[in-house]
Amino acid sequence: MIDLYGHFPELKVCEESIEKAYQMLKETYLSGGKILLCGNGGSCSDCEHIVGELMKGFLSLRKPNDDTKALFEEKFPEDSQYFAEHLQRGIPAVSLAAHAGVMTAYVNDVTADMVYGQLVYALGKENDLVWGISTSGNSKNVVNAVKIASALGLKTLGLTGEKESAMSRVCDITIQAPHIDTYRIQEYHLPIYHYLCAKLEQELFG
Repeated sequence: MIDLYGHFPELKVCEESIEKAYQMLKETYLSGGKILLCGNGGSCSDCEHIVGELMKGFLSLRKPNDDTKALFEEKFPEDSQYFAEHLQRGIPAVSLAAHAGVMTAYVNDVTADMVYGQLVYALGKENDLVWGISTSGNSKNVVNAVKIASALGLKTLGLTGEKESAMSRVCDITIQAPHIDTYRIQEYHLPIYHYLCAKLEQELFG
């Protein structure tokens, strides 16, 4: 397990919000929901990184359970062993920034500051969680996505810097990394989400 607060003692100031975020992410998975992530620039890259840690094994292999193996054996016995050896259980997560076609069409045809909001509106379902990442907490397209998610009854999580922001006022939970400089905030974001991904994996898959 990642020792977040041992390696980054300065993040103890965020411990309450980080642990609440963990519980909300866990509840999203257990209730059958998915995680929708959005951000810009470096935060966009963080969204892709998080999805990579959630949708496959991160620190462990997460082999399919016996019930799933039995389904493979029943339907495709000749392939069942290969499937079981090469699949890993995932936590459903989608980086909204990955949809270049619809994003560029929406920016061109409608407006840039609603592009993530449109994707949340189209993809969001009951029990889903929208996770917005913005070092300032004021990125308009991310804030709009969070507001739309909240209006639709979805859970909302923000990952920002230490300043109060539009996201800290709107999100159910906001983790405010303890710095004001963009690059330093981003340096804290990575260990925070690595910790959350690792803790989810350990709790859900052993």
